[in-house]
Amino acid sequence: MLTFIVCFVAGMGAGLGTGFAGMSAAAVITPMLVTFLHIEPYQAVGIALASDVLASAVSAYTYGKNRNLDVRNGLVMMVSVLAFTLAGSWVSSLVPSGAMGNFSVFMTLLLGVKFIVKPVMTTRESMEAVSKQKRLVQSVVCGMGIGFICGFIGAGGGMMMLLILTSVLGYELKTAVGTSVFIMAFTALTGSLSHFAIGGVADWWVLLLCVLSTLLWAQIAARFANKSTPEVLNRATGAVLVVLGAVILGVNYLT
Repeated sequence: MLTFIVCFVAGMGAGLGTGFAGMSAAAVITPMLVTFLHIEPYQAVGIALASDVLASAVSAYTYGKNRNLDVRNGLVMMVSVLAFTLAGSWVSSLVPSGAMGNFSVFMTLLLGVKFIVKPVMTTRESMEAVSKQKRLVQSVVCGMGIGFICGFIGAGGGMMMLLILTSVLGYELKTAVGTSVFIMAFTALTGSLSHFAIGGVADWWVLLLCVLSTLLWAQIAARFANKSTPEVLNRATGAVLVVLGAVILGVNYLT
């Protein structure tokens, strides 16, 4: 029963974060599995990334169906992110580890507050006014930066993408989230396969529960988000991020 409750709650938090904000499931599921089910951290990350794959893919489909997904620039950014994540990981292996463990948690909290206090009100018209060439270059450069930082720190990919897409590239919120989950589906697939290839799967039951719960709540969140007005979506996204950030921070202090 404890396993079911932990996996359901972890999947609910991860799914809401994914569907509303393109947040990586690893930020929620990993600390929950490690703290309450005592699963080895490397295995927990693999389970979290696997949970992210279907949830992100289904969310991306929902956003795409509602014309809130930039596939062309999303693919370009994805290639840059994947390539420079490897570069960041290599550089990180040469540097003494710093105190960056709570980076993604604090980013989640700050982004949540930002969406509540200063919502993203960019319109589709103003977003599409940017030339395709400029957007392409921006996607490559920003993808390089996101990938390198995520590889170096090991966290914060989904949140960094959302921040860059809304604040730097000028995406309206729905398209930013749709593009973010589209990219995350591929990065999560790559990460989960590599984790399972190296470390195997510790508990198939936990994996199945987390995948199904995350998928369910991500679909609910994505459908709600695509039907919401920009004002409601900003407040809902901000509230979800603040609550998740506070919960993850509390769980981390229990370890």
